[in-house]
Amino acid sequence: MATVAQQPGKKRPNFVILLADDWGFTDVGAFGGEMATPNLDALAANGVRFSNFHVAGSCSPTRAMLQSGVINHRAGLGNMPETIPPEHLGKPGYETHLNNRVVTIGDLLRAQGYRTYLTGKWHLGHTPDTLPTARGYDRALALSQSGADNFENKPNLLLYDRADWTEDGKPAQLPKQFYSSTLIVDRMIGYIDGGRASGKPFLASINFLANHIPVQAADADIAAYKGRYDAGWTALREARRAGAIAKGVMPAGVRMVTMGTTKDWSAITSKEREQRAGAMAVYAAMATAMDREVGRLIAHLKASGEYENTVFVFLSDNGAEATDPMEMTWMSHWNARFLYDQSIAQQGRPGSLTAIGAGFASAASSPLRGYKFTANEGGLRVPLIMAWPGNPAFQKNAVAGAFAHVTDIAPTVLALAGAPPQDGHFAGRAVEPVIGRDLTPALRNPAAAVHDPDRPFGYELSGNAVLFKGDYKLVKNLPPYGDGRWRLYDIVRDPGETTDLSGQEQARYAAMQADYAAFAKANGVLPMPEGYTAPKQIFENAFHTLLVPRLLAAAPYLAGIAALFAGLGVWLRRRRKAAAGG
Repeated sequence: MATVAQQPGKKRPNFVILLADDWGFTDVGAFGGEMATPNLDALAANGVRFSNFHVAGSCSPTRAMLQSGVINHRAGLGNMPETIPPEHLGKPGYETHLNNRVVTIGDLLRAQGYRTYLTGKWHLGHTPDTLPTARGYDRALALSQSGADNFENKPNLLLYDRADWTEDGKPAQLPKQFYSSTLIVDRMIGYIDGGRASGKPFLASINFLANHIPVQAADADIAAYKGRYDAGWTALREARRAGAIAKGVMPAGVRMVTMGTTKDWSAITSKEREQRAGAMAVYAAMATAMDREVGRLIAHLKASGEYENTVFVFLSDNGAEATDPMEMTWMSHWNARFLYDQSIAQQGRPGSLTAIGAGFASAASSPLRGYKFTANEGGLRVPLIMAWPGNPAFQKNAVAGAFAHVTDIAPTVLALAGAPPQDGHFAGRAVEPVIGRDLTPALRNPAAAVHDPDRPFGYELSGNAVLFKGDYKLVKNLPPYGDGRWRLYDIVRDPGETTDLSGQEQARYAAMQADYAAFAKANGVLPMPEGYTAPKQIFENAFHTLLVPRLLAAAPYLAGIAALFAGLGVWLRRRRKAAAGG
């Protein structure tokens, strides 16, 4: 069956890509969660949910692959600026920005006569030549960093000295007060409306900060979830598992593990339970606020007559975030308390730094093992929804269970736009060819597979590594997420990664290790330095790029204070001597 884009006389579709930040596999209602996401659920009812869809374990590598259709090591994001060891910085594939060897879906669709817009988190470069308007986008309100405050133009003070928001390549003029999800959708609506007279179709890449740390939401949204999570993370993990099975995105009887980072809810103090349950309520409130903004955009497209002819793509950039400033190094803990109001009453409000921590992050990814940064399914498997409401060729309220990957989004968008595939050349120069596969067959028939089951598919980030092949997954996590040993799982029958098959399937285990070694060599994957861990590297990089300059800037003041105290000490000693002599 032909798509609308391929039918003579039909207008080419618009594209709206909705990228959430740090959402777990079952955070969306249509994937089994309890949070209120009615607008995303409506898109799911109008389209196809992908239940075996994978991204990277953290944000900018996923964003690089989403934009380019090319594996992160070839796109320049072999590691992120925040987690890269200095030994790797600047090596091929480790530029820590989207390199010029790839082209974006913005580049490719603009060449086909599309208007191209981006709002929200970019995190793929901060210099003029690496910002969105230099990489295929006509208009862009972009944050170059991993996150920022959601209420005002303020950075995450533990990582950055300022929030790097730009608009069309220049410092952005933001309102004095705002809410990030509302701001991001407001600007996108303005861009779309501003170019409507051209008659051209549009690409809208909308990149929310929700639910990245700091987790923040309006008081009314937080109040709606008050008490909802008082039963704790283990109860939520069980409920999410049941919900995922009921929604058809997990097999009946799916097994799951309790991670070592999940404490016994009944054993922690009542104050900690109050703090943790309150943080999860903020997380849910932030998700619902984001969903409401998605609904506002959809309502606007319906009013303008664009809704039926728009392809919607919703996904998360990785699993839920387990990092908690209150449980990091003593210095991060001290900084969080010094720079933010960390009281329970202030959680999620302006001036706070709220995070859900490992227990609830594991529940948000239920029934999967792991969360953000890990190479387990809870870090890499996220919700994907694709819907084209006006195209009868798309299935409705369907679940596609075959393996899919974030590199598949770009070739799918190009196919639906009727654009020629990117074949390794663009604008007269050689570029990295797209490695993803067109998901259109699965949109017509959710039982269809688009990836060859005999073709290995590799991935690595910060030493955490994977080789997918057919129903199987070879995976290794470095400390603190694992012990550095390879394990083998059947992720179709055991998506919770509960049973290591490396001892039973020794031939497959060895063959997949060889496949991974070939992938790593072909894509320039570098070994991690001895003793490397991602959390430690985040602290070290922040220390050198942020704390040291702050201390140097404060040095004259500190020296003055020291001199004042020294002078006071001399004066007191003289006073004591004079008194003794008298």
